[in-house]
Amino acid sequence: EVQLVESGGGLVQAGGSLRLSCAASGFTFDDYAIGWFRQAPGKEREGVSCISSSDGSTYYADSVKGRFTISSDNAKNTVYLQMNSLKPEDTAVYYCAAAWKSCPVGDYWGQGTQVTVSS
Repeated sequence: EVQLVESGGGLVQAGGSLRLSCAASGFTFDDYAIGWFRQAPGKEREGVSCISSSDGSTYYADSVKGRFTISSDNAKNTVYLQMNSLKPEDTAVYYCAAAWKSCPVGDYWGQGTQVTVSS
């Protein structure tokens, strides 16, 4: 059974940092791309970042470029999203998702973790 479990969300002040983790199981980690999405109340889901297993390529939404970094630890079957210089507009539920080999992703989804940035 494929499982994606997010963790690391919480409450942080503007300008602060958080690191989200997405622990994957139930599939061959090296064969899958994993990405992060977010959804704020009343807004559409937004793709944030993605890392492709086929060539290690990374992708970022313009709104987070230069502030967020995605990385993968294949030994731990975990993808991280380091979020720096957080802004109140980053407040959302963050989800990780996976797909075969390449971004974009969306075949499998985690349950989400709440990130709240206070001003």
